[in-house]
Amino acid sequence: MPRIVVAECKQEVSTFNPTTSCFEDFRVVTGDALLVHHRRVREEVGGALSVLDADSRVTLAPAFGASANTSGGILKAASFQRLCAEWRASLVDAAKLGPVDGACFSLHGAMQAETEDDPEGALLEIARQVLGDKVPFVVSLDLHGVLTDKMLRLSDAVVPYHTYPHVDFFETGVRSAKLLLKILLDGAKPVTARVKIPALVRGDELITETGSIGECIRLAQRIEATQVGLAAGVMWGNPFTDVPELRTNSIVTLDGDEAAVKRYAVELADIFWKHHEKMRVPLTGLTESVRLAGQVTEGTVVMMDAADATSSGASGDSNAIVREVLKQNYSGRVLAPIVDAPAVKQAFAAGIGGTIRTRVGGSIDSARFAPLEIEARVRLLSDGKFRSESFGWPWDSGDTAVLEAGNITLVVGSRPVSLFDRSWFYANGQDPRHFNMVIVKSPHCEHHMFAAWCAKLINVDAPGSTSANVKTLGHRKCARPMFPLDDVQNFQSVADVFRRW
Repeated sequence: MPRIVVAECKQEVSTFNPTTSCFEDFRVVTGDALLVHHRRVREEVGGALSVLDADSRVTLAPAFGASANTSGGILKAASFQRLCAEWRASLVDAAKLGPVDGACFSLHGAMQAETEDDPEGALLEIARQVLGDKVPFVVSLDLHGVLTDKMLRLSDAVVPYHTYPHVDFFETGVRSAKLLLKILLDGAKPVTARVKIPALVRGDELITETGSIGECIRLAQRIEATQVGLAAGVMWGNPFTDVPELRTNSIVTLDGDEAAVKRYAVELADIFWKHHEKMRVPLTGLTESVRLAGQVTEGTVVMMDAADATSSGASGDSNAIVREVLKQNYSGRVLAPIVDAPAVKQAFAAGIGGTIRTRVGGSIDSARFAPLEIEARVRLLSDGKFRSESFGWPWDSGDTAVLEAGNITLVVGSRPVSLFDRSWFYANGQDPRHFNMVIVKSPHCEHHMFAAWCAKLINVDAPGSTSANVKTLGHRKCARPMFPLDDVQNFQSVADVFRRW
């Protein structure tokens, strides 16, 4: 009866966020607690467990589970060392209880540590040291992950998400577990082809249902549905994680058919490249954005500030749009999120109904944002604990205050929290529909969250560590030439092949 190790370690970072993240930013569960947690949430491990629990031919060996509470800056060296040590120890403990026949790992792909540009590769290397070379590894990855040669050499197969916005966490875990069972129980021999594509892309063309990337994903799904199909997809990486192997990749895994796997990977890459020029966000300058918002007399204007997207690793303390709103004397009601722990501390000291003079913004990324002085009334205080509107996940922004400064309502948290839906606003008593302008710090949201009902949506070219204007970020490590940092000429798809048998 095959015994399968289940483990996860997930974090996405922005290299350009000046602050670091640490071990305490992770939710960590180990052993049986890992199973209990993931049987209640629809993430990748939960999807894998739904398959493995239902198959009486296998047994489980739960190991280590770590997932960052939100994205952030580069992981501190000591924190990564602790993650590695606990990852190793949990695998050693799992192996002590009996032979391990397979491993189902949930990773992200866009981690970066102070001393390691390929953390996922390092974690897989540790797993090989503990479990040996013959144990098949199947790894689920975010399509924003950085797919490295080391990860491919150490894995038998990788299974990337298919959807953006990401709504297939659970389904990706299901695909991963089914693939592993094909190896263990049916004798499948995975062979993988990967094409390196020199592109860093953003924008609506990457929305699976409506964008041109859907052509790639539909082909990937057809490949997986063939008799020899195991996994396929396109990973366009995280443009905000500056590491040597940052790029877009097409990736295909088949059962033993090397010629076909290379053809499919090249076909996926060629389709992607056909559309890549469109995969950019049309940005409007900061001054012009506020001017255009002022022309809207009815409904809500959504100011999409993807440059300070906390779910992509930004600091969350940008006040750039609020500052411009004040500069232009915009008269409508404004709702804005911001991270500023000192301002929250002042608000708690004053209490609800109190008035404070404080500074907001620039408390983390002081090189990009200067603090903005305001006088505000404290309207609401909370402990910052709430559940996301999208998936019901528990999130924590730390002590949180709602401050009202004239026509501007600020929801101020003590630490970053993902903002790709409306849950932080709702949790703090604010309905975006009741404002003339809402600042949304996200690269994109599910359509119904804002775009479906707002009067106007403007993608603002504001400063920040996750700007879609990637030329402004300052990449130094990634390979060049790279679109859109450079003019890439004469790209030809070439498939590299990986197998472990």
